[in-house]
Amino acid sequence: MTTPAYAAVDWGTSSFRLWLMDPAGRILAERRSGEGMTSAAKMGFPQVLESHLQAVEAAADLPVIICGMAGARQGWIEAGYVDVPALLPAVLSGAVEVPQVNRKIHILPGLAQRAREAPDVMRGEETQLLGALDGSEPSGEQIVCMPGTHSKWVHLSGETVSGFSTYMTGELFEVVSKHSVLAHSLADAGSVDGDQPVFTAAVRAAFKAPQRLTNLLFTVRSGMLLAELTATDAAARLSGVLIGAEIAGGLSSSGSQAASIGLVASGRLRGLYEGAFAAVSLPFTPIDADEAVRAGLSAAARQILPLQLQRTT
Repeated sequence: MTTPAYAAVDWGTSSFRLWLMDPAGRILAERRSGEGMTSAAKMGFPQVLESHLQAVEAAADLPVIICGMAGARQGWIEAGYVDVPALLPAVLSGAVEVPQVNRKIHILPGLAQRAREAPDVMRGEETQLLGALDGSEPSGEQIVCMPGTHSKWVHLSGETVSGFSTYMTGELFEVVSKHSVLAHSLADAGSVDGDQPVFTAAVRAAFKAPQRLTNLLFTVRSGMLLAELTATDAAARLSGVLIGAEIAGGLSSSGSQAASIGLVASGRLRGLYEGAFAAVSLPFTPIDADEAVRAGLSAAARQILPLQLQRTT
């Protein structure tokens, strides 16, 4: 059996993912839970991590590489930010080692955009970017879309992140669908797919006229009252309007054109954004988000833990 070389952890605000990795970056075991930063701050970050490491029978001295919100100010140990413009590999040099623990644990920093008119931050996505570009020789201008609760649109020039912008698309969907006048329209909604006609029509409408965002949002309610939208169609319209406006804003904020947009996503979100991009005729290259973050954490392990990796080969 292959000896584990390290554990790779993506620690978000509301989710925890751990992979036990071999020296070549292959997965030996996996753990997922809802013990993100919010709950881990109450339970104790060391306790949450060790419980998962014990579950996969990790050795007591197995090193760990972590990205995401564990490095936030409210997290385990603040890992700070690397300022953009920045070469993506520079993220690795900013890793912080957790003190007073019985194993080597490193937390990767985030990226910060300190422009007064457009301040922005990211944590976790920088590791996905690193993984998405790992092994390639990027050149020229690139745009990368990273959907999520807070979607990121990143502009790269080769390996340099020159700027990025955050869109609260997922959080807005949650808030509007549960705590606004639209909540009644969405109470019994089913799942939404990226090829539903109501969804794609809403994407096109918001992409064409993002300045009408709040008006288009209200048509979720008026459409149900006057045009007999079903609850699922209402959810599809809400999702399409928010994603269409995000795409318009993301392209505008990038300040450049690219031959194809890199779409770093997995699961249901990937299907929605693939449908949205197709609806407005935007070429894109899909990149699996889980694979990207693991590749980024593996790149970090190769730089931060070279001696440990050599001993396990």
